[in-house]
Amino acid sequence: MATVRILTQAQLEGLVRLDDEAVACVRSAFETLAAGSVVMPPILRLDIADANGEVDVKTAYVPGLLRFAIKISPGFFDNPAMGLSSTNGMMAVLSTRTGLLEALLLDNGYLTDVRTAAAGAVAADHLAREDARSVAIIGAGMQARMQLEALALVREIDEVRVWARDDQKAQVFAQRVAADRGLDAKVFPTARDAMRGADIVITTTPAATPLVEAEWLEPGQHITAMGSDAEHKNEIAPQALLRADLYVADSLSQTRRLGELHHAIAAGLIAPDAPFAELGAIIAGAHRGRESAAEITIADLTGTGVQDTAIADLACVRALAAGMGTRIST
Repeated sequence: MATVRILTQAQLEGLVRLDDEAVACVRSAFETLAAGSVVMPPILRLDIADANGEVDVKTAYVPGLLRFAIKISPGFFDNPAMGLSSTNGMMAVLSTRTGLLEALLLDNGYLTDVRTAAAGAVAADHLAREDARSVAIIGAGMQARMQLEALALVREIDEVRVWARDDQKAQVFAQRVAADRGLDAKVFPTARDAMRGADIVITTTPAATPLVEAEWLEPGQHITAMGSDAEHKNEIAPQALLRADLYVADSLSQTRRLGELHHAIAAGLIAPDAPFAELGAIIAGAHRGRESAAEITIADLTGTGVQDTAIADLACVRALAAGMGTRIST
């Protein structure tokens, strides 16, 4: 007989916050991935076109951890019109020794939001200029807010430049940033205007056509693109990857298949087997990062199963220590 611990979103929010420890957890996961010992199968995705929906299943085995996660992550992008969140989900956590189910994390996508934002912070910390102070955020949803919150953990941001296709949402987002964080936050009429002069650019949308053109990139800018997590999604014009001095993937096997790199390959601009750096290799010191203040850097973040296992393990370790969660016998 096995015991399974069930944790709700509210409990998980109390256990795992978007803070320095969460960023360190994700940073370590990327570094372990770079070592080559992680087992991480390709993402399984189910498209439900009639409802403008998709479901991703991600997982990874990370040597040294006592458990691994299998995450089910739906994204139904017409939900906001019905007053529902566009994303939700859950994680099943199993023992790496026995394969028995240890926990169900009913997080409604909260842990995914945390680990995604933490990955953005890790990318910016290793690729943006040390003196970066201004950020352009393309999009105005949950991840826009969390990416800004995470970025503030690694850079002293004092200016936020916002553009979103829904101007009303952009205005509300900027007002909240100004009120909650005391930052200079302004909405711009175009993405180009928002990017002009920004040290860091973060794209946080499910766009299927590019929102950022190659000729808009400026010397010294760092771009974190985190919305292209499916083959049809594309936030950055493929030519931008040629303009960059350094392109970095969270997982090359994934970005070649469904990231911004995928579109550059499909356009015939980059060879399918062209060598590029992975974020974990830069963290581990096995590949160069930014080498000058004038370089343009791009981080292509598609979301990896190793991040999910790492954040789920952190949640379970803390839940066990705190005695939290409903326990059932199976």
